[in-house]
Amino acid sequence: MTEHTNNLDTVLPQHELLQDKSFIKKLNITDWLFAAALITIAVLVHIKMPHHMDIYETVILWISAIIAIGLGWFFKPMRWFIVGSVAVAYMAVGLYDGNIANGNENTGKFLLKYLLSSQSAIMWQAALTVLAAATYALGMLTAWRNEKKQPENILSSKNTFFSIASDLAWAAAFAGFVGLLVRWHESYLLRPDAGHIPVSNLYEVFILFMMITGLMYLYYEQKFTMHKLGVFVYSLMCVLVAFTLWYSIERGAHEIQPLIPALQSWWMKIHVPANFIGYGAFCTAAAFGVAELLTLRGSKFLPDAAQIEEAMYKAIAVGFLFFTIATILGALWAADAWGRYWSWDPKETWAFIVWLNYAIWLHMRLVAGWRGKVLAWWAVIGLFITAFAFIGVNMFLSGLHSYGSL
Repeated sequence: MTEHTNNLDTVLPQHELLQDKSFIKKLNITDWLFAAALITIAVLVHIKMPHHMDIYETVILWISAIIAIGLGWFFKPMRWFIVGSVAVAYMAVGLYDGNIANGNENTGKFLLKYLLSSQSAIMWQAALTVLAAATYALGMLTAWRNEKKQPENILSSKNTFFSIASDLAWAAAFAGFVGLLVRWHESYLLRPDAGHIPVSNLYEVFILFMMITGLMYLYYEQKFTMHKLGVFVYSLMCVLVAFTLWYSIERGAHEIQPLIPALQSWWMKIHVPANFIGYGAFCTAAAFGVAELLTLRGSKFLPDAAQIEEAMYKAIAVGFLFFTIATILGALWAADAWGRYWSWDPKETWAFIVWLNYAIWLHMRLVAGWRGKVLAWWAVIGLFITAFAFIGVNMFLSGLHSYGSL
């Protein structure tokens, strides 16, 4: 019996997942230096801003640092993105030198006026997003022409436009994140006792929305090598840019306003970002859904439909996870603010509809085994359901969340 067991041990190979090293053992010196840099930044923030943080915000700071380290370990380009944006935002803080007038468009410092003030950085985000969309379109056109000329070499041909478009997409997300960080500081310069994280109105969350959507797409672009899908994602992003510019010009939404009492809570710092990670993922999935529909209609130019659907599924899975977390956090916030977890307020009702929509989508794919056109259309229609929950409720319905109206 023992001999037979030994023979089985030598014959049966170990599963490849069991052969892999643990995640921690795979980390190199660069990963640990990145972690040390972020811990150092968190310590400095903790030392320099104790008067702006209570115990809850201190916990949020350190959890955010841990999450940022995990992101940098999981998706390597995020390392320079996080450290670089914090460094540039800190440069802007130094240029302000405690005086908001240093960013004045007429008499302010040059770098703040044209590059590093929150509004300048956000305008750069808008411009770079449009440039990225245009360059992705040029990349698509170039790839199409190359395929027509040499269909047998299309996989090996290099497309410079796609590389430039990816760089522009990174730069747009970078500018948006810097803009939000600097805007946070500006709120304290304007009102030392009433500064707040910049996720308090539609203008600010749209900036966050564009940044998260861009970063999510860039991850899937690298993971699945699907640069051709950039034109679909960034076409949607251009719509977001247009709305943000309209909202800023027509409504003066770019002006920093004090928080209304309903939003003066540390819950906002975790509920809103989690919510918009979900929204960003759903937006990315809808763009992938459009691409899959074109592929299923016979297009040989785009990536394989199964590959696009896999990316779409992963995006929806991530979005559903974070939207679920955001919904739970929202319920806890409601209990803290209004004394009850759920009120069937229009915003809450439509949040539940969004959650149920994607829960059923995932169920039909994972349990019922659905694939193809139905799920692609579902992802596209799901974006309209999400958009109504995000904006439509604010425009057409009233309730406990009416402070977010247009």
